[in-house]
Amino acid sequence: MSSYAPATPSPTPPVGHLDLVPTPTGDIPTIVDAARAAYDHGVTRSYDARIARLRALRAVLVDGEAELLEALRADLRKPDIEGWATDIAVTIGEIDFMMKHLRRWMRPERVRLPLASMPGRARVVREPLGVALVIAPWNYPVQLMIGPMAAAIAAGNAVVGKPSELAPTVATTLGTLIARHLPGDEVGIVQGGVEETTVLLEQRFDHILYTGNGRVARVVMEAAAKHLTPVTLELGGKSPAIVAADADVATAAKRIAWGKFLNAGQTCIAPDHVLVDRRVEAAFNDALVGAISEFYGVDPRQSPDYARIVNAGHFRRLEKYLGEGRVIHGGETDADDLFISPTVITDVEPGAAVMTDEIFGPVLPIVAVDDVEAAIAHVNAHDKPLALYVFSRSRATSDRVLAATSSGGMCVNHVVYHVAAPGLPFGGVGPSGMGAYHGRAGFETFSHRRSVLSKPTAIDPPVAYPPFTEAKKRLIRRFL
Repeated sequence: MSSYAPATPSPTPPVGHLDLVPTPTGDIPTIVDAARAAYDHGVTRSYDARIARLRALRAVLVDGEAELLEALRADLRKPDIEGWATDIAVTIGEIDFMMKHLRRWMRPERVRLPLASMPGRARVVREPLGVALVIAPWNYPVQLMIGPMAAAIAAGNAVVGKPSELAPTVATTLGTLIARHLPGDEVGIVQGGVEETTVLLEQRFDHILYTGNGRVARVVMEAAAKHLTPVTLELGGKSPAIVAADADVATAAKRIAWGKFLNAGQTCIAPDHVLVDRRVEAAFNDALVGAISEFYGVDPRQSPDYARIVNAGHFRRLEKYLGEGRVIHGGETDADDLFISPTVITDVEPGAAVMTDEIFGPVLPIVAVDDVEAAIAHVNAHDKPLALYVFSRSRATSDRVLAATSSGGMCVNHVVYHVAAPGLPFGGVGPSGMGAYHGRAGFETFSHRRSVLSKPTAIDPPVAYPPFTEAKKRLIRRFL
């Protein structure tokens, strides 16, 4: 696990910041073994047990709201309303959706049998996989830890969670709250960085869900392969926003600015760059700059609604992108404050790092294209993105983009919102991810669909058994 990136300390940790206390590596197998024993004893499998654990997980968010918001501010300078909406409220909604539908999801699914298999009955029984591992990232450290854990619990599994060491205050707070509300054997938490994650991945799990980058995802898959453990990978990539000539430019600019600079751009499904029809480029750029100024004022550093970069390493990476285009808005930085203002750049070379790397920060390149077909060609010339956004007044245009491209998810005339709909599976495709969760998709991800066929003994046609006379052969050929 040597490629697992360790934390880079912030230059000046904010008030309330907590240093992470790693789990002793010798304790990690014990934590996983306890989860395995709890599962093997069947205590996680009943409907009542699942609902009880989901309610307890919900209580982590409700009772611990103030502590979690303080932790989010300490690690990411995340505004309270932003932290509440994106990390807490959306996750509570996800848990509520699961509890509402869980009994129906757990019911066996009847399957019609062909004539040759009659008499009998068939059904699909969804059973838990066993012990699940959830490895969460730092950018939405509450949502992306609790949401997948809730899906694993809803499916009847024991679960071990690994919060991100890059958000140490949140990780510590989550560990405390989870231990307060849930049984430590059924729901275990491992804290730490490279060394602890390496040991954790050496253990046997029945499913692993990892959210993060493709480089570490390959490490996770390699470790999982040793135990033939299935994985769900929630990655990222460069999610484009297409602005067609007939788009409502003012609305497109406002919504793209909101989605891009939410959490200072540190969002896996944030619009990474804009492909705008050159006929409306000037109007769009003006509207975008206006929207940013309206949201964050003339000095975003003073805005209570604007977050900071997670650490010094990410700050230095993002700062380099500012010189790769013409800055038409923003560009201010402060390394001591981990501040990069909401920045828009144009005249970017296709091979520039800002156009090949996942930006994951508050830098938005604008690329003019001739038309929607040129935008589609641009999208298809690169890896399939986690999200794709299109702005157009024409249903035909949005349908054309949908039919001609592939992405993990897509929004028409908005950004990011699809992640908050529990009925929509969330996941990537190709380099942007593997598998999906949210709502029923999460329940299915952590379940095994077991095929069960039952036949009565009172009726046992002799035609099915040898010796096969000519008459039996004719009947078999007729009914199979």
